Amino acid sequence: MQEGGAGSGVLFTPDGYILTNSHVVHNATRLTVTLDNHDNYDAQLIGEDPATDLAIVRINAARLPFAALGDSSLLKVGQLAIAIGNPLGFQSTVSTGVISAVGRHLRSPDGRLIENIIQHTAPLNPGNSGGPLVDSRGKVIGINVAIIFAAQGLSFSIPVNTVQWVVSQILTRGKVVRGYLGIAGAQSKLDRRFTRYYNLPNESAVCIEVVEPRSPADRARLREFDSIIGINEQTVASVDDLHRFLAQWPIGKAVTLTIIRGFEKIRIDVVPMESP
Repeated sequence: MQEGGAGSGVLFTPDGYILTNSHVVHNATRLTVTLDNHDNYDAQLIGEDPATDLAIVRINAARLPFAALGDSSLLKVGQLAIAIGNPLGFQSTVSTGVISAVGRHLRSPDGRLIENIIQHTAPLNPGNSGGPLVDSRGKVIGINVAIIFAAQGLSFSIPVNTVQWVVSQILTRGKVVRGYLGIAGAQSKLDRRFTRYYNLPNESAVCIEVVEPRSPADRARLREFDSIIGINEQTVASVDDLHRFLAQWPIGKAVTLTIIRGFEKIRIDVVPMESP
């Protein structure tokens, strides 16, 4: 028996490129797109990025109406937000609300932290995933991604500036490239003796639990139980701090980790490779 699902999306080019969520299209064996005029098209998955829950699909069509992308860095709390999508199968539904917060963080399905999430009050329901959040001028300011069930007025969208970065990576490289060290770690509280002795600004660090063989971390001789407290002079207090840095750092360019090993504070250079 075949199972199906539905979501929303938004055309962002006249030649059929569509933005949606990764979780809407992931592992799909066939994709079908229905436009507002009820025309149906088979679609091709161009690429996806589960870490930000974004995907691009394309239909074979031209001269299509498409949405203009805005600038999410200009958003202000209290401004109008309009969500468009197909909640619960009701096609082309519009709901309105306001931006209630910016700069929120949200976990993607693969556990990574998505930065600068937009929180708004425009109602979202299953089926809204992947649809656009637009401002009063009709410009896309985000891609709707999640709600918190049993809560009222808590809806979340991926900011369009993040979307544009992911789009550029997928369209030029076919995927999103991020730096990879080859460690598994967890946030751990630093002993107060270390924070006082070394005058550290952070009270926690990333304790390395696993070093993968033949990885950049292994080649740099990082060890289990090393505690990472900094990367290139930036404070590391959680695994998310490492993810943020490596998402922007050039592949193959060395970084300097500051770690606590035993009772010593030392620096180790590591050359990140492309994430598998």
